Amino acid sequence: MNRHPPADHDPKPKQPRNEVGSMQVSVETTQGLERRLRFQVSNERIDKEVKSRLTSLKSQVRLDGFRPGKVPYKVVEKRYGAEVRDEVVTEVLRASYVEAMEQEGLRPAGAPDIQPLPTAEGEDLEYTATFEVLPEIEVKGLDELEVERPAVEIADADLDKVLEQLRRQNVDYVEVGRPSADDDRVTIDFTGQIDGAGFKGDRGKDVGVRIGSGQMPKEFEQALKGLRAEDVKDIEYHFPERSPDQQLAGKTAIFHVTVNRVEEPQLPALDDEFAKRLGIEEGGFEQVRAQIRESLEFERDRAVRARLKQQVLDKLLAHHDALELPQSLVNAELKVLRERALRRMQQAGSDEQTPDIPDSALEQGARRRVTLYLLINEIVRSNDIRLDEGRLQEALNELASNHSRPQELLQYYMEHRQMMEGLELAVIEDQAVDWILERVKTVDQVMSFDELMGIKGGTEDQDSESEDEGNEVNA
Repeated sequence: MNRHPPADHDPKPKQPRNEVGSMQVSVETTQGLERRLRFQVSNERIDKEVKSRLTSLKSQVRLDGFRPGKVPYKVVEKRYGAEVRDEVVTEVLRASYVEAMEQEGLRPAGAPDIQPLPTAEGEDLEYTATFEVLPEIEVKGLDELEVERPAVEIADADLDKVLEQLRRQNVDYVEVGRPSADDDRVTIDFTGQIDGAGFKGDRGKDVGVRIGSGQMPKEFEQALKGLRAEDVKDIEYHFPERSPDQQLAGKTAIFHVTVNRVEEPQLPALDDEFAKRLGIEEGGFEQVRAQIRESLEFERDRAVRARLKQQVLDKLLAHHDALELPQSLVNAELKVLRERALRRMQQAGSDEQTPDIPDSALEQGARRRVTLYLLINEIVRSNDIRLDEGRLQEALNELASNHSRPQELLQYYMEHRQMMEGLELAVIEDQAVDWILERVKTVDQVMSFDELMGIKGGTEDQDSESEDEGNEVNA
């Protein structure tokens, strides 16, 4: 049996990579932050590298008709010469570009546009690389900035609010003979028809509906008010035009409802039995309060940190608002923001598959993110801020603690370098913010826990863009 493939299918063995030496390079400023480098690498050096690799191939190539290691150089050159030359030229372009960046002290903002220049056979290799550089940045005036540090004490009233929420989440229901009212649970059987015919989801048996909970459409829940056990009622419901089930969209259904029972809520007492209901076996009700306080203090500290960070970024940006930005970085951020906006529109049920989002709608946000990235990057670079491995581990542990399968999440981060790099960037960013906070003026701003968390009337007043806050530098 032939142990080697036929000559026509013989693959080229892998070769060691050699270093590329000096070259001639000139730098031209075209406009703004754009630079154009012109390189010239001697053809003699390229020929020498090609010959070296082809000579090395002689000892590895196996071709029919020749003993191993005895294939003539001319045969190897004819078979692999063009491929090896292309490989060497590609490596020369890449390596000489990197060397030129170091030699000229340039910091590129993105990938270059490399264009070989036309040359005759045997002439030196020439090419241009066009790219943008990072602007020269001097972060200054930090001692002139002032941020407000929220000063929040966790009060007994804050604990009481959480306890009340827990009571409502663990409510008991007791059957009553009166008509149903808000917050009552009405247990029903129902069947539905559209134009006299059934449809998917048209029936249910012994279904409990808490009036005002939003479990079912508001109109349906309100129609259950005032009913007693054994009452029968037909409820008309008009499906919205944007119903998740397009077969029902815009149609009107008649639901025939029979009430099985009406129950009113009874809040459990705040005692040791309530603690056991929450899974706390030792320490009783006082342990419940202690754990709630600990949780609120954790949320407070995280919210204080977020507010301080946002103020630092806002003031840092305002203090360096005239920074010249590489357009390549702005374009990259525009792409990120557009993709995020499209995801949000899809999650909101937009009918448009590829809505047109103009750059003008995203330009300001993109420029803000790039400016902050450059400023934070310069602070990290110029002050030699190194990754704190302890903080990185804390960030990993926090992520894992909020995941249903923490060990799997940790393993995923360990195996996917890109995910870990993103977390490392976030940690270094936080370290840079800490470095800034040590230099700016801070004044305490006394406020309540609800004010800190943006809670009004018992609900959180959250900005729709909150997912971007604190992540706009490294997102």
